[in-house]
Amino acid sequence: MDKRQRAREKNNRNHERKALKLFVCLSLQIIFFEERNFQGRSYECIGDCSEITSHLRRCSSCRVESGIFMVYDQPYFRGLQYLLTKGEYPEYQDTIGFSDCIQSCRIVPVHAGPFKMRIYEKSNFDGPMHELTDDCDSIQDNYNMSDLQSCNVMDGYWLMFELPNFEGRMLYLKPGEYKNLREIGNDIRFKSIRRITQS
Repeated sequence: MDKRQRAREKNNRNHERKALKLFVCLSLQIIFFEERNFQGRSYECIGDCSEITSHLRRCSSCRVESGIFMVYDQPYFRGLQYLLTKGEYPEYQDTIGFSDCIQSCRIVPVHAGPFKMRIYEKSNFDGPMHELTDDCDSIQDNYNMSDLQSCNVMDGYWLMFELPNFEGRMLYLKPGEYKNLREIGNDIRFKSIRRITQS
């Protein structure tokens, strides 16, 4: 195979990857409604939205047509968080525990590869370290860690929970280093961790 053929094949693969990425992006959708039970004005969202109130007066119900979304009770992806999968949320305040409206949302990308995270007992990646490749329903029971204050997410997208068995308030983590989970997690002490695997 000569250089031109290799370059043509590489170019074709790049086009295929871009087309697949575009298809995945276009197929993700969440619809927000001003009133409960999908009433009132609506806003169809196919990407991250930092301020839903720029499109609607408020958001009191929503429907996830496809994809996975993190929703937040404050603008710019701050405050309480909740993971929404495909389905209807006619009165989500009761379901997800937000006392106010959804203010922002973020797409959770599909991840088909392996999952890997390192967790540390202290901030700045100090203290005992454990490597996770699967869900952990209790940090204390499984790793005998008194606390979890920093982590390094190498692969995949994860949720941390304030209670064992994936309950309570949550924090969405994408690949990256998190030197101080207390600061970004509203001072929550995390007790369980789960991979985001739904497609």
